[in-house]
Amino acid sequence: MLSVSNLSVQFGKRVLFDEVNTTFHQGNCYGIIGANGSGKSTFLKILAGKQDPTSGHVHLEPGKRMSVFEQNHNLYDEHTVLETVLMGNKPLFKIKTQIDALYADYSDENAEKIGELQVEFEEMNGWNADSDAASMLSNLDIKEDLHFTLMKDLDGKQKVRVLLAQALFGNPDVLIMDEPTNDLDYETISWLETFLANYDNCVIVVSHDRHFLDAVCTHISDIDFSKINHYSGNYSFWYESSQLAARQRAQQNKKAEDKKKELEEFIRRFSANVAKSKQATSRKKMIDKLNVSDIKPSSRRYPAIIFEREREAGDQILHVEHLEASIDGDILFKDIDLNLAKGDKVVIYSKDSRAATAFYEIISGNAKADKGTYKWGITTTQSYLPLDNSSFFNTDLNLVDWLRQWAKTEEEREEVHIRGFLGKMIFSGEEALKKCRVLSGGEKVRCMLSRMMMMRANVLKLDEPTNHLDLESITAFNNSLKNFKGTVLFTTHDHEFAETVANRVVELTPNGVIDRYTTFDEYMENPKIKELRVKMYTK
Repeated sequence: MLSVSNLSVQFGKRVLFDEVNTTFHQGNCYGIIGANGSGKSTFLKILAGKQDPTSGHVHLEPGKRMSVFEQNHNLYDEHTVLETVLMGNKPLFKIKTQIDALYADYSDENAEKIGELQVEFEEMNGWNADSDAASMLSNLDIKEDLHFTLMKDLDGKQKVRVLLAQALFGNPDVLIMDEPTNDLDYETISWLETFLANYDNCVIVVSHDRHFLDAVCTHISDIDFSKINHYSGNYSFWYESSQLAARQRAQQNKKAEDKKKELEEFIRRFSANVAKSKQATSRKKMIDKLNVSDIKPSSRRYPAIIFEREREAGDQILHVEHLEASIDGDILFKDIDLNLAKGDKVVIYSKDSRAATAFYEIISGNAKADKGTYKWGITTTQSYLPLDNSSFFNTDLNLVDWLRQWAKTEEEREEVHIRGFLGKMIFSGEEALKKCRVLSGGEKVRCMLSRMMMMRANVLKLDEPTNHLDLESITAFNNSLKNFKGTVLFTTHDHEFAETVANRVVELTPNGVIDRYTTFDEYMENPKIKELRVKMYTK
């Protein structure tokens, strides 16, 4: 359906892609993965025709239509919401515009032309376009009273939903999406997962959201060493199987027959789990196609994130009473009463992301609450990963000297020790001497995690810790928190993170707190909690 022939992309001496040949087929959903800087977004831009390759070409089957999820949120500011969605189907919108223009300048000559265009319009199901667009908007929680509003009058989250409706409108043959879950809430992401899982055409998506990739992907397309390889299965299958293959490669003396049996058993187990999962949809035909020969070790490097505690905390962790905070008279949360128990792993959630950040800043002593008190247990030691970490890097220090600030012993202060530490976090060789001011967003978060590991705290506070991280770092981080024996408070947009780490959900609302010992999915799907949530956000 969509093929790439002899594609090469080079920036100066840097080669992103070298003679790539690949095909994307109808009915499959391809999750594009690769290390930071491997060219995922560049590849999507080339497929969408927004960027030219150095050589080679992209071929879309004649008569097929491609749609792209728009990243520029202000591009349609002067158009109404409904019109923006209709523009997603360019051929249909073009004919509609022509018909409207001819009607505005009506004549006998134009009448004949209108008649011809209307036949074409009908073949495209154009007469139902407005109602189809309105229905899609309603599914994405854009109410009818907003359909004729200008895009510039919507808030950021509403704009994203309209642009999503635009990309999906008119059933495109190829759908290209770069980080579609950014800025979407839990409910909208769940709707999109279900929609794409049952979508019959071709989807090509880049995402750092592993739950999303698992729910929608039939194939993982791995960018590695300037090439692209397709593997059957979703992200979890690719990750687990590549890890297993890497372990097998290290076991040189193991018989080939035993290795094959081990891989087949792995596929059997994985297929059984998928079939039982809540996402068992039509997309899951992929499990019939899983193949031992597809399983190959990955060359990816995963950071060694291991949180240890200097000492175990006592029973008193954190006691919060009647806590309240607001911004410019807007109440973020109030009447927050909370007692943390030892070993709790709590996802702090709110529909207003500012609420979680304000909560962390207050309990970290960086901001004052409007009302209420909090008290940490005397045996607790805390380390904090804030949403905005920029203040930590306003310095000309290199990474070795930067990290040395949190060393606790003379041995830890030695360069060899710190370089070893940084090496585990994928700052090897000269990279360890990089200046703080030139670090990327992902590198800064890895440095902050190194700092936290050095502090060996028994309570971790994490405000959107997966922002800026690549999939490898997120996966390693996720696994380390599952194994951590202390207490964790965290806020995240990463569904998999929330579901696999948290044993408790605390939701901060303008009318109090909802506090439940449960998994994140169970919390979100519980009908009684859904009712309560509506009530707690009602002004």
